[in-house]
Amino acid sequence: MAVHEDGTITKLVVISSDSILPIDAALEIYGSEIDITIKETCFGTMVTGPEDVVNKVVSNVVNLDRNHIFVKERGFPPGDDRRCRAGRGGGPRPGFHFLRNEIGILPIIGKALDDYENNVPLEKVVQPEKLKVSQLKDIIESELTR
Repeated sequence: MAVHEDGTITKLVVISSDSILPIDAALEIYGSEIDITIKETCFGTMVTGPEDVVNKVVSNVVNLDRNHIFVKERGFPPGDDRRCRAGRGGGPRPGFHFLRNEIGILPIIGKALDDYENNVPLEKVVQPEKLKVSQLKDIIESELTR
Protein backbone atom coordinates (compact mmCIF):
# COMPACT_ATOMS: atom_id res chain seq x y z
CA MET A 1 0.00 0.00 0.00
CA ALA A 2 1.34 3.39 -0.98
CA VAL A 3 1.06 5.61 2.10
CA HIS A 4 1.80 9.28 1.40
CA GLU A 5 4.13 11.40 3.55
CA ASP A 6 1.17 12.79 5.50
CA GLY A 7 -0.08 9.27 6.34
CA THR A 8 -2.93 9.27 3.83
CA ILE A 9 -3.60 6.96 0.89
CA THR A 10 -5.17 7.60 -2.51
CA LYS A 11 -7.34 5.16 -4.41
CA LEU A 12 -8.72 5.48 -7.91
CA VAL A 13 -12.29 4.33 -8.28
CA VAL A 14 -12.51 3.37 -11.95
CA ILE A 15 -15.95 2.86 -13.42
CA SER A 16 -16.71 0.68 -16.42
CA SER A 17 -18.52 2.39 -19.28
CA ASP A 18 -21.43 -0.06 -18.88
CA SER A 19 -22.01 0.85 -15.24
CA ILE A 20 -23.10 3.90 -13.29
CA LEU A 21 -21.86 7.35 -14.21
CA PRO A 22 -18.71 8.67 -12.49
CA ILE A 23 -20.82 11.44 -10.94
CA ASP A 24 -22.97 8.77 -9.23
CA ALA A 25 -19.86 7.41 -7.52
CA ALA A 26 -18.78 10.93 -6.56
CA LEU A 27 -22.22 11.67 -5.11
CA GLU A 28 -22.04 8.48 -3.05
CA ILE A 29 -18.69 9.65 -1.68
CA TYR A 30 -19.90 13.20 -1.04
CA GLY A 31 -22.95 11.79 0.72
CA SER A 32 -20.73 10.00 3.23
CA GLU A 33 -19.87 13.42 4.70
CA ILE A 34 -16.47 12.11 5.75
CA ASP A 35 -13.44 14.41 5.78
CA ILE A 36 -11.57 13.12 2.73
CA THR A 37 -10.32 14.66 -0.50
CA ILE A 38 -12.25 13.74 -3.62
CA LYS A 39 -11.19 14.53 -7.16
CA GLU A 40 -13.55 13.71 -10.00
CA THR A 41 -11.90 12.52 -13.20
CA CYS A 42 -13.04 11.34 -16.60
CA PHE A 43 -12.80 7.70 -15.49
CA GLY A 44 -14.21 7.94 -11.97
CA THR A 45 -12.90 9.50 -8.80
CA MET A 46 -9.74 9.76 -6.72
CA VAL A 47 -10.22 9.44 -2.98
CA THR A 48 -7.51 10.56 -0.55
CA GLY A 49 -7.57 10.35 3.22
CA PRO A 50 -6.78 8.08 6.17
CA GLU A 51 -6.54 4.43 5.12
CA ASP A 52 -9.49 3.11 7.13
CA VAL A 53 -11.80 5.92 6.00
CA VAL A 54 -10.81 5.64 2.32
CA ASN A 55 -11.26 1.87 2.37
CA LYS A 56 -14.74 2.22 3.89
CA VAL A 57 -15.91 4.86 1.43
CA VAL A 58 -14.44 3.04 -1.56
CA SER A 59 -16.10 -0.20 -0.42
CA ASN A 60 -19.47 1.58 -0.34
CA VAL A 61 -18.97 2.84 -3.89
CA VAL A 62 -17.91 -0.57 -5.19
CA ASN A 63 -21.07 -2.07 -3.69
CA LEU A 64 -23.12 0.11 -6.07
CA ASP A 65 -22.09 -2.22 -8.93
CA ARG A 66 -19.33 -4.46 -7.68
CA ASN A 67 -18.59 -6.26 -10.96
CA HIS A 68 -18.25 -3.03 -12.92
CA ILE A 69 -16.49 -0.68 -10.49
CA PHE A 70 -12.81 -1.29 -9.90
CA VAL A 71 -10.27 0.14 -7.46
CA LYS A 72 -6.65 0.89 -8.10
CA GLU A 73 -4.12 2.30 -5.65
CA ARG A 74 -2.36 5.50 -6.61
CA GLY A 75 1.15 6.14 -5.39
CA PHE A 76 0.85 9.92 -5.35
CA PRO A 77 -1.74 12.27 -3.83
CA PRO A 78 -3.74 14.55 -6.16
CA GLY A 79 -1.73 17.61 -7.19
CA ASP A 80 1.64 15.98 -6.51
CA ASP A 81 4.30 17.71 -8.65
CA ARG A 82 5.66 14.36 -9.83
CA ARG A 83 2.34 13.57 -11.55
CA CYS A 84 0.55 16.88 -12.01
CA ARG A 85 0.42 18.07 -15.63
CA ALA A 86 0.67 21.72 -14.60
CA GLY A 87 4.13 21.16 -13.12
CA ARG A 88 5.30 19.06 -16.06
CA GLY A 89 4.31 21.49 -18.81
CA GLY A 90 1.06 19.83 -19.90
CA GLY A 91 0.31 16.68 -21.84
CA PRO A 92 -1.03 13.43 -20.46
CA ARG A 93 0.29 12.36 -17.09
CA PRO A 94 2.54 9.30 -16.91
CA GLY A 95 0.39 6.19 -16.88
CA PHE A 96 -2.65 7.85 -18.46
CA HIS A 97 -2.46 5.89 -21.71
CA PHE A 98 -2.12 2.61 -19.85
CA LEU A 99 -5.09 3.45 -17.63
CA ARG A 100 -7.14 4.42 -20.69
CA ASN A 101 -6.31 1.04 -22.23
CA GLU A 102 -7.30 -0.78 -19.04
CA ILE A 103 -10.61 1.10 -18.91
CA GLY A 104 -11.40 -0.07 -22.42
CA ILE A 105 -11.55 -3.71 -21.34
CA LEU A 106 -13.55 -3.20 -18.13
CA PRO A 107 -16.92 -4.00 -19.76
CA ILE A 108 -15.52 -7.39 -20.85
CA ILE A 109 -14.22 -8.09 -17.35
CA GLY A 110 -17.52 -6.98 -15.79
CA LYS A 111 -19.54 -9.25 -18.09
CA ALA A 112 -17.26 -12.18 -17.29
CA LEU A 113 -17.72 -11.54 -13.55
CA ASP A 114 -21.50 -11.30 -14.02
CA ASP A 115 -21.53 -14.56 -15.97
CA TYR A 116 -19.38 -16.25 -13.33
CA GLU A 117 -21.72 -15.13 -10.54
CA ASN A 118 -24.74 -16.35 -12.52
CA ASN A 119 -23.08 -19.73 -13.21
CA VAL A 120 -23.22 -19.21 -16.97
CA PRO A 121 -21.37 -22.17 -18.50
CA LEU A 122 -18.21 -21.43 -20.42
CA GLU A 123 -18.44 -21.67 -24.18
CA LYS A 124 -16.40 -24.40 -25.74
CA VAL A 125 -13.82 -22.84 -28.02
CA VAL A 126 -12.96 -24.92 -31.07
CA GLN A 127 -9.32 -24.62 -31.91
CA PRO A 128 -8.48 -24.84 -35.61
CA GLU A 129 -6.19 -27.65 -36.64
CA LYS A 130 -2.55 -26.79 -36.81
CA LEU A 131 -1.07 -26.48 -40.25
CA LYS A 132 1.48 -29.16 -41.04
CA VAL A 133 4.86 -28.01 -42.30
CA SER A 134 4.36 -29.94 -45.55
CA GLN A 135 1.04 -28.13 -46.13
CA LEU A 136 2.71 -24.78 -45.49
CA LYS A 137 5.44 -25.61 -47.99
CA ASP A 138 2.80 -26.55 -50.58
CA ILE A 139 1.00 -23.25 -50.05
CA ILE A 140 4.20 -21.25 -50.37
CA GLU A 141 5.25 -23.11 -53.53
CA SER A 142 1.84 -22.63 -55.14
CA GLU A 143 1.97 -18.91 -54.40
CA LEU A 144 5.49 -18.59 -55.78
CA THR A 145 4.54 -20.28 -59.05
CA ARG A 146 1.71 -17.83 -59.73
